[in-house]
Amino acid sequence: MTRGTHLAAAGALATLALLAGSGLPPTVPTVPDEPTPPAGPDTRLVAYESCGEALAGLRTAATNAVGPWGLPAGDTTAWVTLASAGAARLDAAPTPEHSSTNVHEVGVDEPDLVKTDGRRIVTVSRGVLRVTDPATRQTTGRLDLADNSTPDRHWERNLLLHGDRALVLSSPAGAVFRTAEQQARSRASRLTLVDLTTTPTVLGSYSIDGTLIDARQTGATARVAIRSAPRLDFRPDPRAGDAERITANRAVIAAAGIDAWLPAYRWTAGQQRHGGRVGCDRLSRPADTTGNSVVTVLSFDLAAEQLGDGDPVSVAADATTLYGTANNLWLAGWRGADERARPTWWGGRSGASTVLHQFDTTGPGRPRYLASGNVPGWLINQYALSEWQGDLRVATTVDSVPGRPTSESAVYVLRRQGGTLEQVGVVAGLGRGERIRSVRFLGGTAHVVTFRQTDPLYTLDLTDPAAPRVTGELKITGYSAYLHPLPDGRLLGVGQEADRRGRTQGLQVSLFDVRDPARPVRLDQYHVPGGRSVVEFDAHAFLYQPETGLVALPVDQGIRLLRVSATGIGEIGQVTHPGADGKSLDRSLLVDGTLWTVSPAGLRASDPDSGRSLAWLPST
Repeated sequence: MTRGTHLAAAGALATLALLAGSGLPPTVPTVPDEPTPPAGPDTRLVAYESCGEALAGLRTAATNAVGPWGLPAGDTTAWVTLASAGAARLDAAPTPEHSSTNVHEVGVDEPDLVKTDGRRIVTVSRGVLRVTDPATRQTTGRLDLADNSTPDRHWERNLLLHGDRALVLSSPAGAVFRTAEQQARSRASRLTLVDLTTTPTVLGSYSIDGTLIDARQTGATARVAIRSAPRLDFRPDPRAGDAERITANRAVIAAAGIDAWLPAYRWTAGQQRHGGRVGCDRLSRPADTTGNSVVTVLSFDLAAEQLGDGDPVSVAADATTLYGTANNLWLAGWRGADERARPTWWGGRSGASTVLHQFDTTGPGRPRYLASGNVPGWLINQYALSEWQGDLRVATTVDSVPGRPTSESAVYVLRRQGGTLEQVGVVAGLGRGERIRSVRFLGGTAHVVTFRQTDPLYTLDLTDPAAPRVTGELKITGYSAYLHPLPDGRLLGVGQEADRRGRTQGLQVSLFDVRDPARPVRLDQYHVPGGRSVVEFDAHAFLYQPETGLVALPVDQGIRLLRVSATGIGEIGQVTHPGADGKSLDRSLLVDGTLWTVSPAGLRASDPDSGRSLAWLPST
């Protein structure tokens, strides 16, 4: 099997070696309440020796996993959220001060709807990329990216920016609850490299079978993770019984070739057209793969004149969450006690465990697989993962299962031992009967919010990886869905107020003092009855300026401007857009002292100290 139709196979099996690459409150839980780690499936990745072995293994795994209506569909939900260090400068002139995307790890950029380098603001909305000059407050460029054959509402688009290059990531929308077969028939994800030097111009494009999980950028290198389902044409007869449908589905699997699992890709550079398929030499698997999906990691140099083939690396496994640091890329997925089990409506997964794969990304080229491991429970988002001093901390919730009458949460510390992520410490029993709503790791400290009726904010000491412990707990009504660190040991929480029965009452912003790990306290609260903010599930929508304490927060029909001090929260004003609503006016940025807010209707420049409008740039 070749890497692509235009490339000869090279270094096939040699490449596989890279993959094989003052006291506590009485309610504080104690270590004896730890859940027993699963004896555990072997999660280490193993390389296939040949395409024949790969096909046999994938057929067997898919045959064992298939049900009467096809293969179980993985959850492809991804949570995505400072401009990369080392980005190319436009010229020698000083760059205006500017904010950047709110990200999990400093120096690791994440895709978003708007990017700025201080000299230009780049947005993508409704299939159109626009460039705005913040100095003149004029639109200077426009590029239509929409596919005229497909309604643009079916696409989700985000941006990465490096120097004079923008990478637009486009993925089919609404694929979360599709079956594996439906995902396989959906459109491919697309990447578009755009030159912003003068008029925005497409330098090249890349498309690959599957849906976008997420992407991360360090320097000029962008890593993009794609999940693809096998192209198996199941046609279950609704009049037949389950046994008959399973037999028919297994016959489809038995007749499928290896190309059913290996994702195909196409890329362009100017007038050149290239096509290929991930080769067997680029595919690895965990020992207990189900054969229902393949995750592919692509690497692109955004300083180059073309995207190339992405140097793909694939794993026959599921992944729902991508977390990146300066040196490592982590892919996390969930595995249910029953692989056919579906996530419940509230997002929980009974009997689930989280499987993690670590890749070394210190170099600019293809990532190198290092290790895999698993922990009980499920992740809420990427903020439940944190790498610190070589260890990975993971916060999960274990939902009710037979023999465990209530849910509870835990924080695990994993360390790489050879090809395995081994558990070296755990603190468990957090929030019995509740589920994690937010997590923030800050060096050797973690803050975990669980909720059912009240909001316990737990403070954890993780400085000793072998003996992590709870140091304090604060119970208040409501919960924080996003936690943001502030100077001087403060923490800002954005979420929902609730009554004593757990019924939500509207937006709540809480200012916490967490300097004393034994006694976290809430200093102030800002409440909007009935209000909601997209920040509760999308951290990219949050803007904070440490120098002034400015917080720009999307709330319902506009952007609320708040001033957060060491002791309180005050309201400055509100910014709105004509024709925008709470689902679209959800991005803010600062350039040279001016607040810019972004929606599909246009961009507004405002005074951040009052909210007074300075300019309005409509999209049309």
